Parts: sequence; C-alpha cells; structure tokens
Amino acid sequence: MRNFPARLLVVLTVLLGINYLAWRWLESLNWDAWWIAVPLVAAETYSLIDVGLFGLTVWKKKQRTAPPAPAGATVDVFITTYNEPPAMVLETALAAKAIRHPHSTWILDDGGRGEVRELARQHGLGYLTRGPDWADRPRHAKAGNLNNALMETQGEFLLILDADQVPDAAILEKTLGYFNNRRVALVQTPQYFANVPDDDPLGSQAPLFYGPIQQGKDGWNAAFFCGSNAVLRREALMQLGLAGYVKEVERGVTRALKASRTALRRARRSPEAADPLVAGLLDDVESATERARAELRAGVSLSEVTYRVRRTVDEAVQSLVGADFSSLEADLADIAALEQGTESALPGGGELDGAIERMSHRDLSPLAALESVQEVLDALSIERSAEAQPIMPMATISVTEDMATSMGMHAMGWQSVYHHEILATGLAPEDLSTMLTQRLRWAQGTIQVLLRENPLVRRGLGPAQRLMYFATMWSYLSGFAAVVYFAAPVIYLTLGVLPVTGISSEFFLRFVPFMVINQLLFAVTGRGIPTWRGQQYSLALFPTWIRACTTAARNVWFGRPLGFAVTPKTRQESGPRWDLIRPQLIVMALLAAALVVGVVRLAAGLNEPIGTLVNVAWVAFDLLVLSVLIKAVKYKGFTPEKRSVDAVQH
Repeated sequence: MRNFPARLLVVLTVLLGINYLAWRWLESLNWDAWWIAVPLVAAETYSLIDVGLFGLTVWKKKQRTAPPAPAGATVDVFITTYNEPPAMVLETALAAKAIRHPHSTWILDDGGRGEVRELARQHGLGYLTRGPDWADRPRHAKAGNLNNALMETQGEFLLILDADQVPDAAILEKTLGYFNNRRVALVQTPQYFANVPDDDPLGSQAPLFYGPIQQGKDGWNAAFFCGSNAVLRREALMQLGLAGYVKEVERGVTRALKASRTALRRARRSPEAADPLVAGLLDDVESATERARAELRAGVSLSEVTYRVRRTVDEAVQSLVGADFSSLEADLADIAALEQGTESALPGGGELDGAIERMSHRDLSPLAALESVQEVLDALSIERSAEAQPIMPMATISVTEDMATSMGMHAMGWQSVYHHEILATGLAPEDLSTMLTQRLRWAQGTIQVLLRENPLVRRGLGPAQRLMYFATMWSYLSGFAAVVYFAAPVIYLTLGVLPVTGISSEFFLRFVPFMVINQLLFAVTGRGIPTWRGQQYSLALFPTWIRACTTAARNVWFGRPLGFAVTPKTRQESGPRWDLIRPQLIVMALLAAALVVGVVRLAAGLNEPIGTLVNVAWVAFDLLVLSVLIKAVKYKGFTPEKRSVDAVQH
C-alpha cells in the first residue's frame, strides 16, 4: 500500500494524457499551419511518453531494509584518477584505507604521475598505472583504466570511487551483505556532493534520480551503475568481459569474411589471375570463405571456422610460393647458362645483360593475386591484437562505461541493488563550463549506448528492464522538444499563427487536469525532495542535449571521435561566461520580444484575447525555466555555510 498514491496518480496521469493527446491528434490540429502544428503535437507526444516511462519507473519504487551482515569476502577499492590534484587523491585514498571491512586500496593513476606514485608508497597504498602494452592502442578512458586494474588485482569485489568521492568507513559493511545473494552483481549508492548550496544553482545533486528514479529501477531489477560509489562482483564483470570478447571476435570474423568477397573480386581482375593455377586456388579460397559464412550461421565454433579458412589460404599461398620458386629457379638457370656462354639455352637468344634486365622487370609474382585476400583474412583471428588486452570487462562502447556495463550484466541474468544511503561525499562542478562539459559527456555516452546496443532489442533483458534503460536514454532527446516549446508561443504572439484550430473550453478541460495531476505525481513521488531544478535543466540545457545527440550519432555512424574530458574538481572560470548560454539568451530575447509584440497585436485586434493570455503564460513559464541559467552564470562557487544533506537523504 505504500506505493498506492503514486500508482493512482500514474494511472490518472497516463489516462488524462492519452485523452488530451488523442484530442490533439484527431481534432485540434491546425493543418493550415502544419509546419508548427505537427512539431508541437509531436513534442507533446514525446513528453507524454516521457511521463509514462517515469510513471512505470516509480510504479515499483523499492524501499530496501538493511542488508544482512556480509560474509567473508576479499575487496579491492579502486580510486580512479587522471589529472586531479594529488592532495585530493590522497584524501580519498586515505579515507578508503580507513574503511573498516578488510580490503586492499589501489590508486589507479591514468596520468602515470611520479608524485602520486610516491604518495601511495609513503602511505602504504597500492598504485597501478598502465604498462607499455597500452602504447599506440585505444585507451578507452576511465573504462580502460579500470580494465587494466582488473587484470592486476584479485579481489572478489570491487568498490569503485572517483578521485573526489571520499568514502564513509562503513561503506562496505553496509553494502557487501547484498552479495550474499549469489546473483547480485552490483550495489549502487547515491552520489552526493558536499560543495553544493541548498539552492543548487547548477543542478548537481539530482535528488530525483538518486531517489525515486533509482529506487524505482531497483524495483524492476534495473538500477544501473553510475560510475562511482558502487560495489561490483568481479565474477560478473569477468563473465561480461569474456562474452564481450567472443562477441567482438565474431564481429571481426564476420566482417573479414564479408570483406573477402570484395578482395576476391579484386584478385580475379589482376593479371596473375589468368594463370590457371592462380584461378583454381582463388576458387578454393572463395569456396572456403562461403562455407565459413554458412558454418558461422549454423553456430560452428569460431576456432574451427577460422582454422579451416586459414588452412585453405595457407595451402594456396604455399602452392603459389612453390610455383613462383620453380619459375625463379628456371630464370636463374637461364642466367647461369648465359654466364657459361650457352646463349642458345634462352628462348630467342640474347645477351647476359638483356636476360638480367628481363629478370628485374619480370611479371609480378602470382602471389600478388592473393595478397589482398590474405590481408583481409589475416583478420580471421581469435586474438584482439588491436587492443591492449583481449578481455575488457568494463564496457568500452561509449565515453561513459557505467550504463553499458550494468546493462550487459543485467542481460546475462545478474541482479543489481540500489542502496539509498549516502556513503561517500564528492565534489560537484563549481562553474557553468565544467557542468556543461560533464552533462555533455553523460548525454553522449548514453546516446552512444542507445545507438550501439538499443535496450529495446537487447537479448537477455526482461521487458521492464528494456524500458528502464530506454527511459534514461529517451530523456536526453528532450532538447528537440524544447525547441518546439520555445518556438510555438513566439510564433503565435508575433504572427498570430495558432498550432491548434482554436483555444476552446475543451482545450482547458483536457489540458489543465493532465498538467495538474502530472505535477502532483512528481510531488507525491518525491515526498518533499526538490524536483523543480531538475525540471528546469531538462529544458534549459536544450543545446547541450541536441549537441550530445548529433555528435554521438556522428561518432557511431561515421566514426567521428568524441574524446573524453575529465571533469575538473576545482573552479575553472574567473568570471561570468555569458557565451556559454548564447543560444538560451537568444531564445530569452525572442520570448521577451514576443511578449511585447503580442500585447501590441492584441491592442490592434490582430490576436485573440484567450490565445494571447495562454501564450503569455506560456512565455512566462519558458522564461522562468531559462532563468536558472542566469543564476548559473553568476554562480561564484560554494560557501560552506549553505551546505545541506537533508534533500538527498530524504
């Protein structure tokens, strides 16, 4: 019964939303202004789906009781760092060393800094950095750092902390007990930041996410890894890494066999292919590759498939080498005969110099016909020579390793837990540029996962798990809807173009109840936690969300690099950076101008009074949403007296 009020509001929200959207699609569209009418109703449909996914998330919101005492377990505490101040890293490492449950503490220094190594030595801390195997190979940012450490340590469980996340001494005592259930692979705890004032101008605390949303996902066994403040089971990670290894090898072999067709066509066009021996060997190779493709589809093991194809190619090469060597021996015998004065041994006669000249310009070896094929089929290997290590337990398919890793574990049947208690305290960005960089990376990583491993079609996930992952990914598409929400009132107030056939009482009777119940759902679900700041930033950061979607799509579809920016832990700006919010300032100017124009048009009788009133209220709401960025630009950093834990701990 604890979730009954929220469930009732979920049902009412969805029913009222469907009632409103059905009317919008079927009866209210102004087709004379389809260019704004259709985008607006599409944006409203997007928002209803978003609310529906939120409602499904909190439907099974789980309030966990304290776990049992942990059984004996070995733990490695990993503190990931790249370029953070050594003093900050040491503070976190010493707090980790003081964790009460027996464990080993490791600093994973991706910057390879001698100063950090020496601090670790002085304080009896483990220190790991990447070896020469990683040189000139993909580094995979934080995921690569963790994968490297996984191969150098042996603990059954891993506590992962960012360099600024200072852990409570009881963090393992309060989380390891969940792993008494052998199917639990992940326990995630909240990320809380000590340097955030109560008004949270940069929206860093995310109390709605590290609260009802993660608790709701936990109810569906879909609480996911957030990159830090989490304990993971090594066995689950290694199983995921092995499965990923097999998948990547399969992909590589499939690509190589597919490319072999093009290589064979090219080989058949070469002059050497006119040789009957070469043509016959190319036929043999083509038959072997076609058979290999069929065997892969039939589920034959990769080692057998690759062995047989490679053996066929090697035999072809050996045959051509033998033929080429015999031809070379004949040429050398002719030259030797010339040196002994028996020019008649050469067909057509000729001098020694002429024979040597012909030898130097002789046709290419028949091996040339197989060179392109051989290069392609060299990829038929079960070794991942392009990577520093074949097994990559932490997912490397995006610039953020967390969501993809937990989704992979869930797809393999593992379970996760969200423990709603602050057990580590970190540092949030203290300026707008750092916050935007951080949010952009999060969004890019999420969209990369959506495009590469869409959870809706991911094998192994249950229906609810698919929707829980998709809900987070779907939320980052809000930037496109926000553009429409800002444009629609401006268009009406300045041009008098309504996206609906008219603003009648039916509009208010359908829309107002839906919006009221929708907001009531957030209030009841949150139970007093502040959610307004998160709602503001979901719309106000629309340029960041759009950029994340477009850059991630270019990366996945066209190979354009994204890079990886480590979030600075100290303030980077010396003064306000208005240029960072230029698109939002332009939107605000357009909204303000539209207000003035709308009032003038109303006085001139060009706009309807009801339509003007509704759109003026809409503009006021949009300006209120965007106003958070003014405060964010002016934010000068944290002052300790504003600190509060109550909101997120609620």
